[in-house]
Amino acid sequence: RLQENRERLSVCSKLCYAVGGAPYQITGCALGFFLQIYLLDVAQLDPFYASIILFVGRAWDAITDPMVGFFISKTSWTRFGRLMPWIIFSTPFAVISYFLIWFVPDISRGQVMWYLIFYCIFQTLVTCFHVPYSALTMFISREQSERDSATAYRMTVEVLGTVLGTAIQGQIVGKVITPCIESALFIGKTNSSVAMEELNMTHDTGSLTDTRNAYMIAAGVIGGLYILCALILSVGVREKRESSELQSDEPVSFFQGLKLVMNHGAYIKLIAGFLFTSLAFMLLEGNFALFCTYTLGFRNDFQNILLAIMLSATLTIPLWQWFLTRFGKKTAVYVGISSAIPFLILVAVLGSNLIVTYIVAVAAGISVAAAFLLPWSMLPDVIDDFKLQHPDSHGHEAIFFSFYVFFTKFASGVSLGISTLSLDFAGYQTRGCSQPSEVHVTLKMLVSAVPVGLILLGLLLFKLYPIDEEKRRKNKKALQDLRQESNSSSESDNTELASIV
Repeated sequence: RLQENRERLSVCSKLCYAVGGAPYQITGCALGFFLQIYLLDVAQLDPFYASIILFVGRAWDAITDPMVGFFISKTSWTRFGRLMPWIIFSTPFAVISYFLIWFVPDISRGQVMWYLIFYCIFQTLVTCFHVPYSALTMFISREQSERDSATAYRMTVEVLGTVLGTAIQGQIVGKVITPCIESALFIGKTNSSVAMEELNMTHDTGSLTDTRNAYMIAAGVIGGLYILCALILSVGVREKRESSELQSDEPVSFFQGLKLVMNHGAYIKLIAGFLFTSLAFMLLEGNFALFCTYTLGFRNDFQNILLAIMLSATLTIPLWQWFLTRFGKKTAVYVGISSAIPFLILVAVLGSNLIVTYIVAVAAGISVAAAFLLPWSMLPDVIDDFKLQHPDSHGHEAIFFSFYVFFTKFASGVSLGISTLSLDFAGYQTRGCSQPSEVHVTLKMLVSAVPVGLILLGLLLFKLYPIDEEKRRKNKKALQDLRQESNSSSESDNTELASIV
């Protein structure tokens, strides 16, 4: 009981820790919801090249996670900690590269390379922030209850970060109406660039410049929040070396640790279950702006619909935290994530009705909250289970977190690339005021039928996950016994050393 009191985290520490999760979600939400429509309708890229940027950027982002995890595993402890220096030094460069993603360079050739390079640079730098931040969960306390509580704080702030990302990007950009091209302009055009040249001779060019400026203003505001949150995290959180039970500065063998981690059954089953469910929500996120703009016809309202989803998700995070402590995490997964299915079907079946769309958005936000909270709440349970099975193997926390993110990001990159290519094959017209019927059908598939199928597959796979509430309690008790035994052994060694001296 005395040990538990020493391991308790203050509310201030939990809040400072939670604030550190906001930058990743703010920028990720802005990129997830708006980058595709920005590349197509503002930067005026061909859908094929936009799909390459989205796929390569996401795939590179996935690859950087285990790379950063490897370098973190080789990092020695400093007076600032082992993880915090990564967070501090990556922040300013990440903000600069993020701003340049939303800048349209005045060059006739090379725009594709511009966005590809700076998108990949930003993904690398934000990974250098987020992987050590995620692993920090295991370094703030040894008490599972305190880590769960800190995770709940973190998830609340992260979902609030998605609200901020949606609100800042959506409201600033939504103030400016992006000019579109009537379908008649596309008749006889075999290449959208021809239509673009024709449009440049019209008065709409000024409005497009205003839209580009709005995107840069939003990027500047989000970049300022990124720096502020990183400062709060670095000042308000102390990384505790003893909390991870890593007692040696000797670098662990990354590949040996990777082999152990990948052979841990509970970890693989957790990844398998959440890989498909998270992929469903990422696919919905990437195509929802286009779906609202063209299929539903809410060109000037889609940013408010997105905001309704994120606000609903933020307000229901405490509800899911109570639910998982009351009924267990596996039950929360089934109830929370499956509740999105009827609303995903409803939004595709119903016609263009703004009030109904808002109601569906609020209801769907409840399920989004569960999808945010549960994976990160369950991963520490898997790490504790791994520690019991491999008590002599330490320092693999970054590997767990980095490869967990790797699989979901790589899959989301594939899905976004395929979805943008699907729109290209369906005949998507860049900056068109309307789209062919084939595009509407494709968008309905991408935000309804495919996500529903992925959710069902993920829930079926999640049945194999072995850590239920009973096993989690047993693991917690066994870890406490191991720590007490380790502390007793350490005190005995110290007494023996003192007597010799």
